[in-house]
Amino acid sequence: MKVLSLFFFLATIIATCQGAPHHHNPGFDCLSWRLAVETNNMRHWSVVPQACVSYVGHYMLGYQYRKDVQAVADLAYNFAKTAPLPRDLRTNLWIFDVADTVLSNLPYYAQPDVAFGGTPYNSTKFAIWEQKGISPAVPGILDLYKKVQSLGFKIVFISGRSESLREVTTKNLKNLGFTTWEKLILKQTSDAGTSSQIYKEKKRSELLAKGFYRIVGNVGDQWSDLVGEHVGIRTFKVPNPMYYIS
Repeated sequence: MKVLSLFFFLATIIATCQGAPHHHNPGFDCLSWRLAVETNNMRHWSVVPQACVSYVGHYMLGYQYRKDVQAVADLAYNFAKTAPLPRDLRTNLWIFDVADTVLSNLPYYAQPDVAFGGTPYNSTKFAIWEQKGISPAVPGILDLYKKVQSLGFKIVFISGRSESLREVTTKNLKNLGFTTWEKLILKQTSDAGTSSQIYKEKKRSELLAKGFYRIVGNVGDQWSDLVGEHVGIRTFKVPNPMYYIS
């Protein structure tokens, strides 16, 4: 019932957005702004420009976002099918970030007082949302997860979520069909204050230090998921113009 209510909530927002005019400040090109975000040319920004809040909302709730994510998933799967893998005893890993790569926070960001990232980040309010454990799946990613597993890859989730959210995250993932994985890596208290890029680089290094893993694919919604050391043979970025994490 929670899932049905969630989708009804999103459907209501979509209907509202479809009735609103699709325009933005003519002095500020929001399409170019989003392109700069996705190509990592726009960095260290804190909120979506007010001129682009409506634009980002329409994009995230509309057809194009789903089409774009599916394109990423298709490219990732096509690579996975033909990835050049040495013949040795190492286990081939496929890494996924969690928030807005696998589990969508769109219902949270669609709230009027959050405005698709147009307001400053509220850690207290976001923590309440995470504790609910009702995130829907990011479109197209569950199918990619199943396909790369069918090719023999082992799945590792590396998330910036706190270790305290392990139970609720595990339940949320399994309820959506993400049923098995090699590891679910969550942030420990010792990782506090570490940037996302450094934290994820460290966790990838720890995996490889064991000597029996190889990182082949890596999917994330932030560039901090996909840059630095040991990112894998190929990386794939899911679009997310709602926030930036360094």
